[in-house]
Amino acid sequence: MTRAFLIVMDSAGIGGAPDAGDFFNGTLPDTGANTLGHIALACAEGRAEVGRSGPLRVPNLDALGLGAAIRLASGLSAPGLGAEPQGIWGAATAVSKGKDTPSGHWELAGVPVPFDWTYFPDTDPAFPPDLLAKVAGLAGAAGTLANTHASGMPVINAFGERHMHSGWPICYTSADSVFQIAAHEETFGLERLLRLCEAIAPTLHAMRVGRVIARPFLGQPGNFRRTNNRHDYAMEPPSPTLCDWVQGAGRKVYGIGKIGDIFSGRGLSEVRKGGGDVGLMEHLLSFGDEAEEGSLTFANFVEFDTLYGHPRDVSGYARALEWFDACAGQFLARLRPGDLAIFTADHGNDPTWAGTDHTRERVPVLGWGLGPRAIGQIGFVDVGASVAARLGVPAEGPGRSVL
Repeated sequence: MTRAFLIVMDSAGIGGAPDAGDFFNGTLPDTGANTLGHIALACAEGRAEVGRSGPLRVPNLDALGLGAAIRLASGLSAPGLGAEPQGIWGAATAVSKGKDTPSGHWELAGVPVPFDWTYFPDTDPAFPPDLLAKVAGLAGAAGTLANTHASGMPVINAFGERHMHSGWPICYTSADSVFQIAAHEETFGLERLLRLCEAIAPTLHAMRVGRVIARPFLGQPGNFRRTNNRHDYAMEPPSPTLCDWVQGAGRKVYGIGKIGDIFSGRGLSEVRKGGGDVGLMEHLLSFGDEAEEGSLTFANFVEFDTLYGHPRDVSGYARALEWFDACAGQFLARLRPGDLAIFTADHGNDPTWAGTDHTRERVPVLGWGLGPRAIGQIGFVDVGASVAARLGVPAEGPGRSVL
């Protein structure tokens, strides 16, 4: 019986989204953004030399068809990515009106977002007073800090010392539909932070804000660092997803990384987290050996996005891609005849682009298990439908199998 592995390289877009002009980083539209294509160009031009050197080297992904997928999506011939595809290869386009994690993952799992998310205005202050008063009350604090659009470490560095002295939680947002609360694991308490985020989440979800994110950190002023104990409290998908379809057929569904958070634990038999992407890769390799016949393993590797895309770190993103590619080779060597593995992404986050937010892009769809097969331009929803078809499970969404 077939096993399926759906592996999301968070933010590894390949350009070419037809509606990119409707999405922005500040005042700059996302038209022309191309996460993997621009990283490959930067590497070839010697602009990504920190901790690595030379052209981008991802031979395993390129052998599946990465370079061909980039050309299909955007017309860009990425330097060093010219292998003749030996796997399933194509590019997927989203229809949901968001370039965020839940939109991308839900749609990959067969469910486009049927409503518009709520976004907080890019103003100071960013949040309504009654919301912050409720947060402060739930936290047992006299107030909150920040109340702005910000990136994680800059806002922690700006308000961390005051937070440690006052006990007031740090509240901020981004261009995504999110409400984020940062707090020190020792002076505020990790469990207290998680309880606070869980308690306020229903209020935000009722407003159609997609996620409340707990952002714990440690350290002292001038040396703060975020920890791996982040937790996302996401809205539940509006209808059954690939995970529900597979579990409803009596099969096991394994989640790795943020998958449990993104799908609010629904449709999942087991979730493994922890240890950053290195730890998550260990889980994926283990499931390559251990996953039951007929099962689905759904993985998210988040650090492309959080550590390198948002901070606009081209060298770091390239290093992460090269590490991941080497591990992907090890993973594919563990698969059995009849297995299907698909590598894809949920949105873009071009580290060469302006701003610090996600970029609206098509994503690669690269597969192992059926030999060379061009699938062309498909929809995100077709990924979930294709996985379901390969597992012999009825798909309930609007997608179609391309396998």
